[in-house]
Amino acid sequence: MKFNIQKHVLRSTFSRLTMTIVLAMSLIFISGCDDDDDSPSQPSQTIVEIAQGNSDLSSLLAALSKYPDLVSTLSGNGKYTVFAPTNTAFNNLLSAIGQSSINDVPEDVLKNILQYHVITSGAVKSTQLANGDIEAANGEDIRVTVTGGVKLNSTVNVTTADIEATNGVIHVIDAVLVPPSVKPIVGTIVAPAYFNKNFTTLIAAVQAADPSILTTLLGNGPSNKKLTLFAPTNAAFTAAGITTLPDKATLDAVLTYHVIDDEVRAAELPSGSAAIVTLGGEFYLSNNGANGVFINGTSKVTATDIAGSNGVVHVIDRTLIPPAKTIAGIATDLSTASTPQFTQLVAALARTSGTDTDLLAAVSNGDANLTVFAPTDAAFQQLYIGLDVEGINDIPLATLTAVLQHHVVAARVFSTDLTNGSVATLNGNVTVSATNKTVTDGSGNVANLSTNTALLNVLATNGVIHTIDRVLLPD
Repeated sequence: MKFNIQKHVLRSTFSRLTMTIVLAMSLIFISGCDDDDDSPSQPSQTIVEIAQGNSDLSSLLAALSKYPDLVSTLSGNGKYTVFAPTNTAFNNLLSAIGQSSINDVPEDVLKNILQYHVITSGAVKSTQLANGDIEAANGEDIRVTVTGGVKLNSTVNVTTADIEATNGVIHVIDAVLVPPSVKPIVGTIVAPAYFNKNFTTLIAAVQAADPSILTTLLGNGPSNKKLTLFAPTNAAFTAAGITTLPDKATLDAVLTYHVIDDEVRAAELPSGSAAIVTLGGEFYLSNNGANGVFINGTSKVTATDIAGSNGVVHVIDRTLIPPAKTIAGIATDLSTASTPQFTQLVAALARTSGTDTDLLAAVSNGDANLTVFAPTDAAFQQLYIGLDVEGINDIPLATLTAVLQHHVVAARVFSTDLTNGSVATLNGNVTVSATNKTVTDGSGNVANLSTNTALLNVLATNGVIHTIDRVLLPD
């Protein structure tokens, strides 16, 4: 009987133990279900989709949309970290670089900046960031500090961290990150061109030139008085006939010819005509006040006083080409070109060689400062008909010399300097009509200045050439 009681007790104890275990397992299961319900949901949007849904990232999205490859990458598989500037951050950048719209920025420059905000090595949460450098997609490093909050490059703050996406994580920042290779340009006289797509040819020229050119443009000049840059637009290069960049030596000469070793605002430009010393030689300024400011007779200043930290920028509509040859050298080159010009003028000048009035020597003299009204070959043919001669050798030398002297002014005068009135030549006066673009000789014959810009204001080391359609005859 005792045995039966013990067996009954054991059986009851076992039953109670079994129920306890079952109850405990049930509670664990229920608890587990509750934990699943409270856990954060998994992200369902890509980095691009999150940006599309955030109105404060619309500027970033607009910039990204210019590059389908970047959008594709940040919409696809993989794990990325994106530091996302707000709209205010982009507005502040535009103000800093002197542009009114992100659309003004050259595409290669903007893409480089955007890539500097992407980490391709993985999705890095804020708790995983540490003091040090992290490489961005453009190959340059971002300096990270985490003391007192996450800062990038010492000044940019992460304002909203760890926005998770299916393909990475976004950290919102309060300023646009500027790559270290670009930052030295911001605020300088290079910036208005570097950050504007209307000056990409100028920037390409600077990049193709000797590195010392960029170093100079980022500094305060040899005299430490800041600089003045006359910046040609893309169209200005085309107007000057530069459709492909020349060799490095030529680029260096051209670029330095656009820079004054001093800060000269528009109001400080000399009035009237003046020779201006640049880092690449002298150019010739014609300041006609309300009628415009011109350089070397062909380049017009179209915008002024764009300030930089190291000087000022004025925009011009034609690239300046420093002269390399004398008047005689230019005329000779043109006389042997594929479409020859000035063959008769060159022949006429050659006839005076070795005489007391050696005009060939005069226009070959590098120290001279002359203006030559240069008749075309057609103009000389017209003269031969009028004189009833076969050619230049049939004209008496004394007569020919007197005629040639009537085409030479003992000063450098560009078309933009011309005014209505009498102008002294080496042999009598001619009458200029700046209004009609004509020159009337001592005999009353009217010659027209060429309408071909390539044949007007042709700059030489010793003066300037203006092409005319009639030989000028003295009284």
